[in-house]
Amino acid sequence: MLSMKADIQRYTLTYILIASSSVVYLFSALLSQSLSDMDMQVLVNMGALFGPVTVLKGEWWRLLTAMFLHGGMTHLLMNMFSLYLVGRGAEMYFDTKSYLSIYFFSGLIGGLVSLYMHPVSVGVGASGAIFGIFGALAGFFLAHREKIASHTKAFMKDFSIIIVINLVIGLSIPSIDVSAHIGGLIVGFVGGFVLSKDPKWIWGYSTAMVLLILAITSYLPDHYAEILF
Repeated sequence: MLSMKADIQRYTLTYILIASSSVVYLFSALLSQSLSDMDMQVLVNMGALFGPVTVLKGEWWRLLTAMFLHGGMTHLLMNMFSLYLVGRGAEMYFDTKSYLSIYFFSGLIGGLVSLYMHPVSVGVGASGAIFGIFGALAGFFLAHREKIASHTKAFMKDFSIIIVINLVIGLSIPSIDVSAHIGGLIVGFVGGFVLSKDPKWIWGYSTAMVLLILAITSYLPDHYAEILF
């Protein structure tokens, strides 16, 4: 069994992502004057997704910042535990560029799906990106199912744990955004399947994701104009 130091050295990216979200959470907790529940206005000020601001004012950078914000301690802990489970697995099967590309593209596009489905809701959390990593593992296992049958049980165990975690989150946080989860899951699955075949395809995958992001960001302002005015 790996020591904590060895574990961190082996799964550096995952721990960096966990640490980043945790530090941002402490800062938001300080501004909210609460460790358990964040003030919505504080989250918006720090970069949460909010349709009228993100889309209508063109503050698309919020798609990135919202991935590191969380609405409360339960939200943070559940997401970081999920990331710990799937992120370490992803670091075993994907190189650094593939891992980060899948994580961030899943989070960004998951956020765009959320903006489409929930125009006036405040959106925060790494769930879309985390589901993207889980989707990437599913894509990897599908692409190599004949070679790694022995790992399938372990993968399904992690899958079951994550499903339970998200049921808990859904029950404890009524405003949970499942649409971001689904969007991230699909993006991650595609990336995992393609990049597990050949990591050199990362440029094709990245180009396709950038074009998709540009297409959605071009469409959303007109969509908002129709439904909000």
